[in-house]
Amino acid sequence: MAADRKKGDYPLLGKYLDSLTIERGLSENTRGSYGRDLAGYLDYLKRLKRNPHGASPSDISGFLFELKERGLSVRSYTRTLIAIRGFYKYLVKKGIMESTPCSYVDIPSFAKKLPDYLSLKEVEGLLESSDIKTKKGLRDKTMLEVLYATGLRASELVNLNLNDLNLQAGFLRAFGKGSKERFVPLGGEALRWLKRYMDESRPIILKGRQSKHLFVTARGKKMTRQNFWSLVKNHARKAGIDKTRVKPHILRHSFATHLLDGGADLRAVQEMLGHSDISTTQVYTHVAAERLKKLHGKYHPRG
Repeated sequence: MAADRKKGDYPLLGKYLDSLTIERGLSENTRGSYGRDLAGYLDYLKRLKRNPHGASPSDISGFLFELKERGLSVRSYTRTLIAIRGFYKYLVKKGIMESTPCSYVDIPSFAKKLPDYLSLKEVEGLLESSDIKTKKGLRDKTMLEVLYATGLRASELVNLNLNDLNLQAGFLRAFGKGSKERFVPLGGEALRWLKRYMDESRPIILKGRQSKHLFVTARGKKMTRQNFWSLVKNHARKAGIDKTRVKPHILRHSFATHLLDGGADLRAVQEMLGHSDISTTQVYTHVAAERLKKLHGKYHPRG
């Protein structure tokens, strides 16, 4: 692999890639993708006869422009910039460089893809789509309520254990990327449905079996992420929502967008989402701004 070859040319790359797995808990697939992206960047610098330590913002911008000219997808382009930023942050953290050349390099407008989200009416339809008279329907309803109330990732939701709940205090504990722990408030509705699920549905689904997992299947096993999102798409269809729009993060995006619409503090939303960098959370302010522009264009006489 190109990344493995580059380790010999630039040993710090290998150490950085190892840190992604050890310190940040990223998957081998993500590590491999970052490695390929950075190998391409180092090849570019080599052509310019630049040392990575001496790269300038214009060098990075030049490489990114070259990627754009090649027709690289928005997703791959953005991931490459994230990989380069992370690499230089690592070098600064290790005291190898005093500052990062990425400080003035932003994701350009053509590569910014705003997250899709559901309107309040669509969320209400999705939350009301479960048949709560059945044990599985009550479980599904509870999972959707908790997901929308907390902004958890789907993987965080299905991995919840009973001891991650503090119903008396109204909080749950989630473990995000890199097993980073955070506490998120549940809100009144999610609390109410959790209590109902645990009293009326979960014991019947388990049929006397024991499980540490909060959300369980008829086999007494933990709900998987794949099964959960199949469940969500099914409920989206029942609610009349285009199921092709319903991606794993859409309720998380809706949670953040609706909070900021309501005047929530950006830092508080960052903490609840478990983002390590506030720039990741700021994308939701762009969503709000885009919607305001559309409303202005639609209703203002000079729009």
